[in-house]
Amino acid sequence: MDLLELSIVRRELEKEFPTFITIPKSESFFMRVLGFLLKVLTFGKMTAFMDSFTTTIGYTVYTPLRWETYSPMSQAVTLRHEREHMRQARKHTRIFFGILYLFVFFPFGLAWYRTKFEMEAYEESLRAYQEYGIDITGPALRESMIGHFTTAQYAWMWPFRGYVERWYDETVSRVLLTVKRRSI
Repeated sequence: MDLLELSIVRRELEKEFPTFITIPKSESFFMRVLGFLLKVLTFGKMTAFMDSFTTTIGYTVYTPLRWETYSPMSQAVTLRHEREHMRQARKHTRIFFGILYLFVFFPFGLAWYRTKFEMEAYEESLRAYQEYGIDITGPALRESMIGHFTTAQYAWMWPFRGYVERWYDETVSRVLLTVKRRSI
């Protein structure tokens, strides 16, 4: 994949969300504070917030430290994932989406709406991977995505690993049946 597909995704985002912007997390005082708080609240387990995770608030996408070194495909997949969060925020309103995402039912352990919203966004990630010719059936991708739900990466948002595994396997099956690979 070259820069063309990434530029297409960015243009689509800018058209759908005219105020969409990306900001490096390192340039945001709020993101630095949030990263520190997440590290404290997860007892030192969430150490990759600034380095590896992209965060969207409203229509602003805060990118991790080495974002510019990510391949165009990785950036495109990530932006497609984050676009789903922008759509969710638009659908529920930004404030209500934030409340649902962060607090319902609990901030840690049983974050039902965070789980629901992330499942929707990760389904789009899987669709993007499939379209871009990445094997979505491998164990490494499966374990990585399941880990997002069941570990400190998202503050243990859903402790029921079997539930997440079933969701992942069903989603991969659905994506394989419905999404064709593009010739990029």
